[in-house]
Amino acid sequence: MSSRLQEYRDKRDFSRTPEPSGGTVDAEPFFVVQDHHASTHHHDLRLLMDGTLKSWAVPKLMPEELKVKRLAVQTEDHPVEYGSFEGSIPEGEYGAGDVKVFDRGPYELLERTNDKIVFRLDGNRLKGTYALIRFKGKEAKEKNWLVMRTL
Repeated sequence: MSSRLQEYRDKRDFSRTPEPSGGTVDAEPFFVVQDHHASTHHHDLRLLMDGTLKSWAVPKLMPEELKVKRLAVQTEDHPVEYGSFEGSIPEGEYGAGDVKVFDRGPYELLERTNDKIVFRLDGNRLKGTYALIRFKGKEAKEKNWLVMRTL
């Protein structure tokens, strides 16, 4: 088991939820944005990096227009198989609610540092260059980022 997925696995009871538990999967770089109707409606942005899906919850949905900035809260890494997951997570389980794929496709990583990730999406709905920028400052939480379309 990948230690990168331990937090993901610790939050779920796989005898109750249809979510994938994860394994070893080789895949070309792809992204997925899932429409998640949980306690609050949001999008989940996931980018395949380092053998897992790096994940962010985007409370006000992914920006499609240029220079619109949205909060993106980094969540635990998800298994690669989650990139095609659609279904209903049962009440009482972490993230309970309906999950549907909003968009999916290849992406190109253009820049990656600890505080900035720039990437080009080539989905059916989301196309263009996006940036994730980590919040800075004393009061910024480590998991809070901004996501915006730049081109």
